[in-house]
Amino acid sequence: MSREISHEVTGAWLEGDEPGERKFVKIGFLLLENGEVLPDITIAYQSWGTLNEAKDNAILINHAMTGWSDVPGWWPQMVGPGLPFDTDKYFIICPNVIGGCQGSTGPSSIAPDGKRYGSRFPIISIRDMVNAEVAFSDALGIDKYLLSVGPSLGGMRALEWAIQLPHRVGAICTIGSSAVATGDQIGTAAIQIRAIKSDPYFNKGDYYELERGPVEGMGIARRIAHLTYRTESEMDVRFGRQLQGDETGRYAVESYLDHQADKLAKRFDANTYIALTDAMNSHDVGRDRGGVVEALQSITVPVVVVSIDTDRLFPPRLQVEISELVPTAQPLISINSDFGHDGFLVEAESVGAAIRHALDIAEKSR
Repeated sequence: MSREISHEVTGAWLEGDEPGERKFVKIGFLLLENGEVLPDITIAYQSWGTLNEAKDNAILINHAMTGWSDVPGWWPQMVGPGLPFDTDKYFIICPNVIGGCQGSTGPSSIAPDGKRYGSRFPIISIRDMVNAEVAFSDALGIDKYLLSVGPSLGGMRALEWAIQLPHRVGAICTIGSSAVATGDQIGTAAIQIRAIKSDPYFNKGDYYELERGPVEGMGIARRIAHLTYRTESEMDVRFGRQLQGDETGRYAVESYLDHQADKLAKRFDANTYIALTDAMNSHDVGRDRGGVVEALQSITVPVVVVSIDTDRLFPPRLQVEISELVPTAQPLISINSDFGHDGFLVEAESVGAAIRHALDIAEKSR
C-alpha cells in the first residue's frame, strides 16, 4: 500500500472557521467493516511538539464528532508548553476521521471518477475510523502511542484502540463516552438525520453542485443536538422565558440555538454529519466479540475513564459500566459541571487534571 505525506493546506469543507495548518497523508485503500472498499484515502492531521528518537512520546488525540484536527481550536488550554498535553515533553497528533469534511476523505471528497462522493460514500463504523488511524500511524512510523485519548466519539475510538490494538497503546483515556450506543442516543440522532434528509435541498445527498445545500435541515439537527450537549438547568437559568428583545419576537434560547446552528453550517458538511452520526449509532465494542462485557473484560492496558456528572447525552452510568467491567480501569474520575456533555470543553482545569493523571498512569506502565 503506497503512502505519501503532503504539507499543502487545501481541501477543507470549511468556509468559516480557520482549520489551522494541516498536513495530509495518503494511506491507500481500506476494507470497511461492511465489506466495501474505500479507495485512495487521504487523512488530514495536525501535530504539536517533537517526536523523540525512540518514537515513544506520541499521544493520539481522537476528536469529537464536530471537532477536527486543530485541537487548540476546539479544546483550548489543553495543548502547549506546560499544558496537560505538554509540547515540551510529548508529540501530540490529531487526525481528522475518515468521513470527515476538514481534509480527510469523506462524502464531499472527489471520488476516483472525478465527481464528489455525495450519496455514494459508503457507510463507515468506529472500527473503520480506527483502522484508518492505524494505517495513518504506520505511514508516520509510529508503532505505539503513549496514550490514546478522546471525548465522546473520540472516547469510542480510544476504547477500540484498547480492545483491538493493545500492543499499540500504552494507555487510553475515554471522556464522556460509552462502550455501546444507547436506544436514547440512537433515537435522538435518528431525528437529527431525518431533519437533514427532509430538507428539500438535500437532493438525496448530491447537493454539492447545486446553489444551495440542506442548510435548514442541518440547522434543525444542530439545535436538537446542542440541547443534548447542555443541561436543562443551564438553559433555564441562562435564558428562562426571556425574549430576545428584537423585532423577531424570538425567545432568547431560540436565538442562542439559531447562533449555534449558523456557526456549524459554516464549517460542517451535512453528509459528514450523517456519516459520523450513523457511525456513532452503530458503536458497540461487543459486536462479534461475545458482547460488551466480554469485550471490556478483555482489555489489558490501563484505562482512565472520565465522567461528567450532568451529562444527559452520555449519562454517567455509561462510564461507570466501563470502569466496573475493565479489569485495568483506574478509579472513575467524575467531573462536576453545570454544562452537561459540553463540560469536557468548558471545564478545562478538571479535564486537564484528568489528562495529566492519565499520562502519569501511561508513563508508569511503560
